[in-house]
Amino acid sequence: MLVRTIRDIKNGAKMGFSSLLRRSFSVWSGTVVDMGDKDGELRVFMVAGEVSGDSIASRLMASLKKLSPLPIRFSGVGGPRMSKEGLESLFPMEDISVMGMWELLPHLNKFRVRLKETVEGAILFRPHVVVTVDSKGFSFRLLKQLRARYGWQESNAPLHFHYVAPSFWAWKGGEARLKSLANFVDHILCILPNEEAVCKLNGLDATFVGHPVLEDIVEFNLGKQASPHDLKIEGNSEDFRRKYALSPGAAVISLLPGSRLQEVIRMLSIFSHAFDQLKDSIPELITVIHVASNQHVENYIDGVMHKWPVPAILIPGGHQHLKYDAFSASTIALCTSGTVAMELQLARLPCVVAYRAHILTEWYIQYKAKIPYISLPNILTDSAIIPEALFQACTPTNLASLLITHDILYHIQ
Repeated sequence: MLVRTIRDIKNGAKMGFSSLLRRSFSVWSGTVVDMGDKDGELRVFMVAGEVSGDSIASRLMASLKKLSPLPIRFSGVGGPRMSKEGLESLFPMEDISVMGMWELLPHLNKFRVRLKETVEGAILFRPHVVVTVDSKGFSFRLLKQLRARYGWQESNAPLHFHYVAPSFWAWKGGEARLKSLANFVDHILCILPNEEAVCKLNGLDATFVGHPVLEDIVEFNLGKQASPHDLKIEGNSEDFRRKYALSPGAAVISLLPGSRLQEVIRMLSIFSHAFDQLKDSIPELITVIHVASNQHVENYIDGVMHKWPVPAILIPGGHQHLKYDAFSASTIALCTSGTVAMELQLARLPCVVAYRAHILTEWYIQYKAKIPYISLPNILTDSAIIPEALFQACTPTNLASLLITHDILYHIQ
């Protein structure tokens, strides 16, 4: 069912970023190129605050370098993938990777300092275009302050693009809040097909460009005779099992605890207790822990592995083929809510989505949310095709039960 739904957005991947971005920027290209011509280069200031945003932004940077008729220079805030495309980050991306209301409070002063540094960095860089990727809390504050500094009438004011529309469809009163974005956002790049029209109805220029994770299909299916409707990514299970010397009877569970340190600490604690319960039922149980490209997260996971209740294999972030090989070798996955739920669907790997937050953040989400799901596959299909263990229901016992219910024992017999 999800695959049929994704087919509606597959053209975003099939067309490729170059053609989509050409369409997206065509409205502004004359202005941008004219500004760049005067300076002999095109300056793009980009900001991403999450691992997923780093991936999206890096692909955008690669496409912009192909599209630009002028030499292009980047500045801003990002992670390792953006660095590979030529970005020198003003500070570590992890410094602004905080989600939630109450979770932000201990980091509020650092957040304000980093926001000020980013505003000043953008002003000094004198960009022709500013592109923020997701992370709406930081992104919208940045764009709002930049618009206030430049003003509407200045001829050298940069154009503001925001990539990944805010999830207005998930929150009570969310659509009404779109109207205010037109004060500091010039164009929205949407990843879901319904978002473009709604943004435009609320005074926001917008373009649907498709979900970035679908780009993985193009990369993995290069040279393969695959139907355009076969939205599937197959890793190499045999190679993975051989590489890590896994026996044929081993039950492999992929574990994806998140990309932000605060959530990884919280979720790994819950997952550890769940596997403590599972190990008695499954004698030969192996966990494959997918580590986000976040140095703080990597250091934390390295530090707690000696206490992990079952044998574990660590997969570093940024190794796409190895990730999908691990998915192929796994029976099931347990993940924190995020983009990975879409990746697991493309890999055809059953999964359980889990999520916990500060109790007051959970209360706020439950009060404001107008949809019952948190994972995008469930939202797209408006059905619980993926089991979700959220908030108070996210307990080790419930997670162990959900994993067992998904026939782990059956598969290894």
